[in-house]
Amino acid sequence: MSLSVKAQAPQLSEEPTRELSEFLASIRYEALPGPVVARTEELFLDWLASALAGRSALPILALEHFATLMGPATGSSEVLTSRRRSSPFFAALVNGGSSHVVEQDDLHNSSVLHPGTVVFPAVLAAGQHAGITGKQFIAASVAGYECGVRVGEFLGRSHYKIFHTTGTAGKLAAAAGVAHVLGLNAEETRHCLGSAGTMAAGLWEFLRDAADSKQLHTAKAAADGLMAAYIARDGFTGARRILEGKQGMAAGMSSDADPRWLTDGLGSRWALAETSFKFHASCRHTHPAADALLALMQENRIGAEEVKQVIAHVHQGAIDVLGPVTDPQSIHQSKFSMGFVLALVALKARAGLADFTESSLKDRDVRAFHDKVTMVLDPEIDRAYPRRWMGRVTVETKDGRTIEKRISSPKGDPDNCLSRTELEDKALRLGAYAGGASEDELKGLIARVWRLRHEKDVRDFLPAP
Repeated sequence: MSLSVKAQAPQLSEEPTRELSEFLASIRYEALPGPVVARTEELFLDWLASALAGRSALPILALEHFATLMGPATGSSEVLTSRRRSSPFFAALVNGGSSHVVEQDDLHNSSVLHPGTVVFPAVLAAGQHAGITGKQFIAASVAGYECGVRVGEFLGRSHYKIFHTTGTAGKLAAAAGVAHVLGLNAEETRHCLGSAGTMAAGLWEFLRDAADSKQLHTAKAAADGLMAAYIARDGFTGARRILEGKQGMAAGMSSDADPRWLTDGLGSRWALAETSFKFHASCRHTHPAADALLALMQENRIGAEEVKQVIAHVHQGAIDVLGPVTDPQSIHQSKFSMGFVLALVALKARAGLADFTESSLKDRDVRAFHDKVTMVLDPEIDRAYPRRWMGRVTVETKDGRTIEKRISSPKGDPDNCLSRTELEDKALRLGAYAGGASEDELKGLIARVWRLRHEKDVRDFLPAP
């Protein structure tokens, strides 16, 4: 069955925030299509393993220290990176930051949003505190995805040029998920979104400095979204038109916002099912070109040493995000360098988690290939974006040949998806990357996630230290 029935011309609602809030509050597990339930389990496994993979990164150690200083010594919710227990707020904070470190968490194309890294940490932390079932967890997660995706689409391309959508729309996504955990009604959910929206933030400037802000964006989106839901439950009011109001998010953060996307296909189009898994361990904007280059070199049996120049034909969003990174100086910054990612693909036939290292940053061959790569704006690819993330590369070889390769969907997109076996293999690699869990523990986690809909509660995924 088709899970995406996006209209060509969505209808404009007079009060889209109200209509969206009513829909979010009405979501019930029993009404979800079977493939949506299955995809939620797959996305949750992908997120869980990503959170474990980021556990030893310096930004996460700093967040953990902050949580230890400011939070309770124990609590109902798991901090997956340390296996300690804390309050829902601080568990969401640390887990949200950790799952966005290694650039393997999911992405929804048309909203340019990483929904899992903000929805799951908030819903898991609140769900463990509330003692919800697996079915309730799934329904709340769907609510978070559906909200965040639509808000991201609503804010448009102009928003993403300056703002990291996962830090802005993601805050409302987390809020909507936790609102569902707490059983908020439509009006309470509307106030919850109002509070989340007024706290929304996240700027791209950090890319120029190789700063740690990206993890702060997701940590705060998850924690502040959770906070917005809890205070709404106790009667705290928020702006009732936070999205479309004259001084709301669109007015301050976008020049091309379209309120129609907030209510697009509610109840028939399931945006969660459109979400992509990440195959390469790098910024998603690099993936279409990486897949195209890999296919070109394999099909034409070209080695990296034969390449004179590579042109990556990209959309404007890729230039906005990747363009500032001209000389990557950190592992995380290298994941936002088109030249660096394509160098790994050319030299290693992959850009996996273990390929982004300090030694790779200093590798002469990697740096030499990096300098051969140029990004150019491609009108066709730009017109398709963000609904479709197409890839095209042109390679000039040292013997004078010019070869081009085009792909329509990078690996991991819904029409080029990872299988459950591939997702299991990815989860095992992610979980083992920073010693987050043993192989037996990871296999146990995988088995539990595959039966998530039958779980009586969502507590204690990992044993306490």
